[in-house]
Amino acid sequence: MKKTIITLFLILIGFKGYSQETQSQKENITTSQSAEFPGGDSAFADEFLRMVHAYIDLQKYAVNGKFVFVFDVNPDGEIGNLDVLPKVKNSEMFIEDMEFAIKRVKKKWKPAMKDGQAVISKKIIKINFTTDHVDHD
Repeated sequence: MKKTIITLFLILIGFKGYSQETQSQKENITTSQSAEFPGGDSAFADEFLRMVHAYIDLQKYAVNGKFVFVFDVNPDGEIGNLDVLPKVKNSEMFIEDMEFAIKRVKKKWKPAMKDGQAVISKKIIKINFTTDHVDHD
């Protein structure tokens, strides 16, 4: 009789432990979505380049080739903490000019979502610059 009670007790503990494990696995599932620009990354790059050419004199920089723009998209859909790679001559001034142009883009980003809440996220966009100016230093 004691063996039967002990066996039943162990079986109940096993079921209880298994049910708690599967429940905790379900609780750890999170849903997330990346930040998106209306029309996608290429639409953002096109709009950004229009603002660069409208407001920035690229002749004062040696900017030919691909540049990587790394920035945050905040919960309001606005851009912040811009960094540009690779670094160029007058990088600080170049980044300031790029920040100026990026703020001229009228459409806002749809922020990243995590568990139904808007969160800050990093975005990386590659843009190809071509100018007639070449730095011969």
